[in-house]
Amino acid sequence: MSWLLRIARDEDAPALERLIELTVRESLSRCYSAAQLAVALGPVFGLDRQLIRDGTYFVAEDAGEIIACGGWSKRLAVYGGDRGRSGAQAELNPATDAARVRAFFVHPAWERRGLGRTLLETSEAAIRAAGFARVELVATLAGEALYARFGYAVAERYEAPMPGGLTIAVVRMTKSLT
Repeated sequence: MSWLLRIARDEDAPALERLIELTVRESLSRCYSAAQLAVALGPVFGLDRQLIRDGTYFVAEDAGEIIACGGWSKRLAVYGGDRGRSGAQAELNPATDAARVRAFFVHPAWERRGLGRTLLETSEAAIRAAGFARVELVATLAGEALYARFGYAVAERYEAPMPGGLTIAVVRMTKSLT
């Protein structure tokens, strides 16, 4: 393993935005149309700086370049960037709510090298440490297989609304950590 995993910092934001756009345009084009991806960038696939502020977002870097990112949230949102959102959302209650796995993106040249697995295992360990017993996420069609391999079950398939009347197929998945 030549890459290093660390907690994301505010100054990572420009590199994260570039990585997210590259990943969406290249890797997700196998599952979604160019029109869907164009309107999804930002509202659906975008950087949520609240994850960075909460210290729940991780980056993998190689030789100083961010090659993957992902994390978890103790807040209500299950996906999406923070553009258009004002203020921090209320925190979830670990005794009654499920934590959220959020915003996993792996550089196309680094796919299938264990980055997603490492980000997920690191996120789940942090979720457990925060006292949550359950996790939920909204996966893309491209990400569904990763989460299924780690015990996430499909709870619902639906079309998420996007600007311009378009929708994007996503999969809500859940997992118990107990």
